[in-house]
Amino acid sequence: MGITPQDHDPNAMAPLHIPVLLERCVELLAPALQREGAVVVDATLGMGGHSEALLERFPAVTLVGLDRDPDALRLAGERLARFGDRARLVHTVYDRMPEALDSLGIRAVDGILFDLGVSSLQLDRVDRGFSYSKDAPLDMRMDMTSELTAARVLAEYSEDALRRIFFEYGEERLAGRYARRIVEQRQTRPFTTSAELVELIQAATPAAVQRAGHPAKRVFQALRIEVNQELEVLKRAIPAALDSLAVDGRIVVMSYQSLEDRIVKRELQARTTSSAPAGLPVELPEHKPAFRLLTRGAEQASAEEQQLNPRATPVRLRAAMRIRSTA
Repeated sequence: MGITPQDHDPNAMAPLHIPVLLERCVELLAPALQREGAVVVDATLGMGGHSEALLERFPAVTLVGLDRDPDALRLAGERLARFGDRARLVHTVYDRMPEALDSLGIRAVDGILFDLGVSSLQLDRVDRGFSYSKDAPLDMRMDMTSELTAARVLAEYSEDALRRIFFEYGEERLAGRYARRIVEQRQTRPFTTSAELVELIQAATPAAVQRAGHPAKRVFQALRIEVNQELEVLKRAIPAALDSLAVDGRIVVMSYQSLEDRIVKRELQARTTSSAPAGLPVELPEHKPAFRLLTRGAEQASAEEQQLNPRATPVRLRAAMRIRSTA
């Protein structure tokens, strides 16, 4: 994620795009990327801001960029074209990282970066329907070649299913009320635009709740997560990424909401904790953790960066390195 000009042209490059926590990401990955033949994976290529910096700072590194969004791949490809075959871009979802690496003949990598959530490109393209503040078709697909859209979710999911995704993925306390109103309204008028959904949510939300923030925010987050299966993909992606790291390799993950960060935190904790049974007098080598944390808890963007780039405000960064092989 990052910030772009308000008048961003999605068909042109965005020179003012500012990648979130760029310097910290480079600092954490640097020790692993300075060795000969190093390979780094940008698992969430987006507009290529982090990738461009890594290719510039480490002239010998090869970068593999993954993204499910064809538009992002096209724009990032233009941005990274000057690096030639040092930048190898793949259209895929990041939980398919092992398959992508295998297709390129790469067995293990030295660095991996995840910048989760919605990219600046997707947020700034009104027609993609990610924003509740601008009227647009209810789409929300990160990969426009996939079939499920937000409009289909609203039209086809049962009231119970809608309640579940609003509660689980949006942590929305009024999930039941919104689900019921949606099912009632779609009987006579299907939802096709974001403004129609926002209007219903605002009408169903008590005034006191509306004063605490935009009432549609959590519902839109939940729909986006469901359409793109973000949490299920992430649950598969982090273990697969860790398994792809060479010894001394490093992983950096930036999350933008608590559900993502919880998944990352749990997997990193599991990989950095001894598996020795309680009471065992000596820790056998096979029980020693294969990874070591590089951050204490989750790091946040500085107040200065948050002011410059509001999209950095919710970021939580975690990092780890492989310290032994488990093969």
